[in-house]
Amino acid sequence: MILSAVTVSLVPEARGGPFIFWDDLEAACASASRLGFDAIELFAPSASEVAVAELDGLLTRYRLRLAAVGTGAGMVKHRLSLTDPDAERRKQARLFAGSLIEFGSHFGAPAIIGSMQGRCATPADRPQALAWLRDALEELGQLAQQRGSKLIFEPVNRYETNLINSIVDGAAFVQSLSLSNVGVLADLFHMNIEESSLEQAIRQVGKSIAHVHFADSNRRPAGNGHTDFPKVIAALREIGYHGYLSAEALAWPDSETAAATTIHTFKQLIS
Repeated sequence: MILSAVTVSLVPEARGGPFIFWDDLEAACASASRLGFDAIELFAPSASEVAVAELDGLLTRYRLRLAAVGTGAGMVKHRLSLTDPDAERRKQARLFAGSLIEFGSHFGAPAIIGSMQGRCATPADRPQALAWLRDALEELGQLAQQRGSKLIFEPVNRYETNLINSIVDGAAFVQSLSLSNVGVLADLFHMNIEESSLEQAIRQVGKSIAHVHFADSNRRPAGNGHTDFPKVIAALREIGYHGYLSAEALAWPDSETAAATTIHTFKQLIS
């Protein structure tokens, strides 16, 4: 089954980024529930900013699930990266991501490693950076496995990182790990930049896809750009994808309209 989710950011430093709802977690849950979303995806400043009991109460009250937990605040707020040349900073990055893995596991929700993959200073540094990234994903994937969760790795476009950009390369990278609980995130906005064909890349990657970020070609809510969503959904169904289409998109022109547009497009595609 393909389900709907919508992003909620509680990180002031990320304001203006691709998140539908901002700041007020309960108001976001109320809107998501009223519009008919199945779940929220949470982008929190840290694992300690939201109490497990508080979130559990909100999800229960508004009949929602937690689709995933983002770790990007590690980079945006704390400037932490899993490939930082400084070993102590890499350790802090792993601890930060690990705390969010543990937080998400209370709800059966995976954590996403995207911007925290960082970037390398020069092409010559790339092999070492990828080795550090591999070690980090192995360690964090094992933690997720111990918690009964998945870990999701997100390839990010060339303007945001120079490590792993395409979903095909990302899938190959996670498949080379010793773990089976690490999947890849198909972010349709990033894919629009990096892939020659979204649907062909989805078919090539297949079962490695563990989560989908649902945004249009211009990162506005689905339905406001030129992405051929029927072809994307057909490819996802062909590979047997069962998971979320999670709206990581700009709150354009505002949060409520963006959410309403997203769920309208979702319902047109998923019947």
